[in-house]
Amino acid sequence: MQAVIRDAPFGQLVRFITKNKYFQYPEEKAEFKLPEQWIKVMDGLDASTGSGDTQTGAQTGAQTEAQTEAQTEAQTEAQTEAQTEAQAETDESLSHVTTQNSLPFTEARLEADEQHEIEKVKSIPITPKKTKDGAILVDWYYSDDVENPHNWSNLKRALMATIICLYTFVVYTTSAIYTSSEQGIMKEFGVSELLATLGLSLYVLGYGTGPLIFSPMSEIPIIGRNPVYIVTMFLFVIISIPTAFVGNFPGLMVLRFLQGFFGSPCLASGGASIGDMYSLMSLPYAMMAWVSAAFCGPALGPLLSGFSVPAESWRWSLFESIWASAPVLILMFFFLPETSSSTILLRRASRLRRIYNDDRFMSQSEIDQRNMRVSDVAVDALIKPMEITIKDPAVLFVQIYTAIIYGIYYSFFEVFPLVYPVDYNMNLGQTGLVFLCILVSCIVGIAVYFSYIYFWMNPRIARFGFPVQESRLIPALPAAFGPTIGLFLFAWTARASIHWIAPTIGITIYGGTVFIVMQCVFVYIPLSYPKYAASLFAANDFFRSALACGSVLIAHPLFGNLGVARGVSLLGGLSVIGIVGIWLLYFYGARLRALSKFALSPGASFG
Repeated sequence: MQAVIRDAPFGQLVRFITKNKYFQYPEEKAEFKLPEQWIKVMDGLDASTGSGDTQTGAQTGAQTEAQTEAQTEAQTEAQTEAQTEAQAETDESLSHVTTQNSLPFTEARLEADEQHEIEKVKSIPITPKKTKDGAILVDWYYSDDVENPHNWSNLKRALMATIICLYTFVVYTTSAIYTSSEQGIMKEFGVSELLATLGLSLYVLGYGTGPLIFSPMSEIPIIGRNPVYIVTMFLFVIISIPTAFVGNFPGLMVLRFLQGFFGSPCLASGGASIGDMYSLMSLPYAMMAWVSAAFCGPALGPLLSGFSVPAESWRWSLFESIWASAPVLILMFFFLPETSSSTILLRRASRLRRIYNDDRFMSQSEIDQRNMRVSDVAVDALIKPMEITIKDPAVLFVQIYTAIIYGIYYSFFEVFPLVYPVDYNMNLGQTGLVFLCILVSCIVGIAVYFSYIYFWMNPRIARFGFPVQESRLIPALPAAFGPTIGLFLFAWTARASIHWIAPTIGITIYGGTVFIVMQCVFVYIPLSYPKYAASLFAANDFFRSALACGSVLIAHPLFGNLGVARGVSLLGGLSVIGIVGIWLLYFYGARLRALSKFALSPGASFG
């Protein structure tokens, strides 16, 4: 736990104030000694020869002289043999230890994960590499180095993933928690229903534009993920306070946009943080939890404010966002450590330079980004994703498809107040309870997708290696029909003459199948475009949020002019595009990627 607090923002702040007196790293403690292999590299010796003892040469010479000559020779021979074997194994596969998190989701990453698990059990000393100009590349000390996020205990990783999921859930919940206050805002400021919905649409637009800036920042090793998380979340909480008390409508809208903007880093980088900790075979399970938090957040927002707003005032939903986000900020401040290996090793290199007064210690990321310019970051973050989207048909489809799904998702929720209070005489709180069916649908979707990964996909990967990337879309093929079925079921059963459970079943079918489709599509992107995955996710978030922003604004005029049945039927008709598109992507995706200069070449089939 001390290591968790040390690496969290609180521990780093204490270290800064006390000049590293408290929460010290192993290198900063008096009893610390570099592994023998590191000392030999520093001295210019061949680190692959000599004793397998992990202590210094002086300590090796201090071994007791009471041992018999025969025992000494036997031990030396055994140690040398073991060391030679271990060192050969380490030298052959060492490069994956540092770059494991940056490898694409292919056989290379899978092999790196498997080799790492073997070496972690053996606790093999890792020999640092030297560059041609004499720099010593700082790496993990041992294959089971506790500073490596992939070596954290399952409990520690689960704690970190839980905090990230809570962070994501709060940000997404704050978007839709506002909807219960729209009637009160109309009365308070004398605005139309369309203007009142701006509070939701501008928030969604804010968390769509934020990742274009914050996502590339979190990928810069000298910055890391934590500073971006903690600074923006702090601003999110601070801005939430005047948002709840603002006395004019324009100010409320500006603050809502800023809320979404500063809450956005978790939406694009949260998945990257989870990927920092989990192996490729375990990652889908952790990602399901993170996507579930994002998926259920907008749906459960109206439930959380549905009873309090009628009982108190329209501001109560905004108070609840403060009460939810402030504890999460505290958890992040005290217990969320840095997860990026590049940043962790960069900081280790800095400590070693200071402690040993040796400028040769360098991390790989420092060398890679030594001459990096701001313009380079801007190109990778903004221009490259747009270029890929325009030039690559597969990416263009994914961006449009997810944007349509997300736009339907948000606009569909706007119809609930037009159905359940009107046709079924439910109050605002009871209408909020209807959103619980989204939670149920999410659980069903998790069960289906989990079963696919656990019982079919992962065993096949372990046996045959990676399939073509399109195989990840298999669960989406039948699930793509679900949104259309669910929307049409809701459209033509949402009336007073039919029990409320019928349209609610339609919502559940819609929610569960959308969850499965989105999971498949989000896995398909990094598999096919590993080099640009982070930027493509940020661009995808922007496309989705931009369309969702517009969808919220047109939802009320749409349902007002066409009515509930025809309006939702229109959404159902739009979702048919997804059925055709996902099947075409499955059958022709490999051909499209083969023509693309951005995509990874199609992998081998199952054989």
